[in-house]
Amino acid sequence: MNKWLLLLILIMSFISNVSLAEEETPIEVNEARSLIKQFGGKLKLRLKAAIEEGGLENAIEVCNVAAPDIARNLSNQSHWQIGRTSLKLRNPNNAADPWETEVLEQFEQRLQNGEAIKQLDYYENTSQGFRYMKAIPTQGLCLSCHGESIPASVQAKLNEFYPIDKAINYKAGQIRGAFTLIKSEKADL
Repeated sequence: MNKWLLLLILIMSFISNVSLAEEETPIEVNEARSLIKQFGGKLKLRLKAAIEEGGLENAIEVCNVAAPDIARNLSNQSHWQIGRTSLKLRNPNNAADPWETEVLEQFEQRLQNGEAIKQLDYYENTSQGFRYMKAIPTQGLCLSCHGESIPASVQAKLNEFYPIDKAINYKAGQIRGAFTLIKSEKADL
């Protein structure tokens, strides 16, 4: 092979590797992350107030009513469709579609392979628009309603609001579910 051709191939390979390494995060990812932060912040404030007012039992109603309202309000303000889903559902209205199910399964595999749960996110342009998912870690307070030993009064309230609840028996550090967002191409028009 001609040495100049070989040199050109090496240079082109280097340039393409550099451009991949320097690729910027799409603006949509930053938008989605910001919306998740807003959603989480608003939900935590509502949950904290509910717990202070009436204990964990009060927080269940906040998750049932306020969380969808927060998601809907942020969706209306942002041109994004915002929600939560899980492989183990509490609310059947949050059932994962096939794309979300595949991403959740990938998150589980990535966690098993040693990736930090806080790093578990995924994005892709699809026929539905730009999609983004971010894993929700199970942490201390989550275990009060999603753990292995749920107080009887909390379990009774869960049974009232979620009669077919599957979102239990989690341990700290497991993936509770994920935030899921879609920005439709139509939203930009």
